[in-house]
Amino acid sequence: MSRQLGVLAMYLPGRKLEELSFFRKLCVSGRKLGLEVLVFTPDDVNEDGTRIQAMTYDPEKGSWVRRSCGFPPLIYDRCRYHGVENYRKLTRFRSRYAKLRYLSRKLANKWTVHQALAEHDEILPHLPATVRYHSVKDVEDLLKSHGVIYMKPKSGTGGRGIVRLQRLQGGDAVLLQGRDPGRRIIPVQKLAVRHLPSKLAGWKLEEKYIIQQGIPLTLKDGRVHDFRMLVQKDGEGQWQVTGCAGRIGPRRSVTSNLHGGGTAIPMETLLKNRFGSEEKVASIKKKAYSLGLLVVEHLEKRFGMQCEVGIDLAVDPKGGVWLLEVNPKPSREVFSRIGQRETYRQAVARPMEFAAWLYKQKISGVTR
Repeated sequence: MSRQLGVLAMYLPGRKLEELSFFRKLCVSGRKLGLEVLVFTPDDVNEDGTRIQAMTYDPEKGSWVRRSCGFPPLIYDRCRYHGVENYRKLTRFRSRYAKLRYLSRKLANKWTVHQALAEHDEILPHLPATVRYHSVKDVEDLLKSHGVIYMKPKSGTGGRGIVRLQRLQGGDAVLLQGRDPGRRIIPVQKLAVRHLPSKLAGWKLEEKYIIQQGIPLTLKDGRVHDFRMLVQKDGEGQWQVTGCAGRIGPRRSVTSNLHGGGTAIPMETLLKNRFGSEEKVASIKKKAYSLGLLVVEHLEKRFGMQCEVGIDLAVDPKGGVWLLEVNPKPSREVFSRIGQRETYRQAVARPMEFAAWLYKQKISGVTR
């Protein structure tokens, strides 16, 4: 196979790869389209910087094979870095090999993405009020307008370091709960607002945090929920909503992420349980899908070509759809968890189909 697609990953401790099972599926899917999928990390570049020690899965042997090769012409970036050292390693790699071509251009942090989305008149009404954290006064001001707010790191995934604050009567104190940067649950506790900086000492709030209006996410059983939508380019270079599923967080958690112990449920089932009417469910789903397509098209105009985007959505008690955040390196396991095998197959195959389509265009539209 002469057409190659590199998958850029990052080693976990012990030189393990976080998404090895997913990468195996990519290799099998790519092979059917005539693509050789080569998995590598910044640590796999040889000393003179001209070749990589890449891994590819051989379905006939049923095993991974490592071989030396040049950099593939196209890169699918799945680098999920945790920690400062991995971030620096990826930054150095991108700087040194700036001419590599990617299926998706890098998106900015949550704050910059929020500002970009707020420019679009049809997206703006779906965005929760969001400000950067400069001091505890920002928390006090947003709490006056919204009884519940969330504090989130501008960068990061998986629900790490997210705190929910609920204003108590009088306004001087809040109920605080959330997850620390290690994703451990912070149990509910009462706290004076002025003590927030000392309570979260070491979290670098001024540098790293945004504050966001809280959308009512709590179900009747007290657990929170949201929806994960996956929007991807297909084999003709067109945006498609591959699927959308509900996520319900574990008890005492303010986030619903699957990695944090959440469970998955079909979107229609969760909406039917909440709203009853099939007509209402269909209306909400239509609004959500339309919003998802608007979001990815606008992001692409602002930041350059994208191949896929994960979108976290909330639906308020009146059926209003809210955009919580976007993820440029989305997981797709939620569809496997709810038994939607065809949706999951599509979710794996579409990046490969898009890469194959780009090759047919002689990679003329590929961005760096």
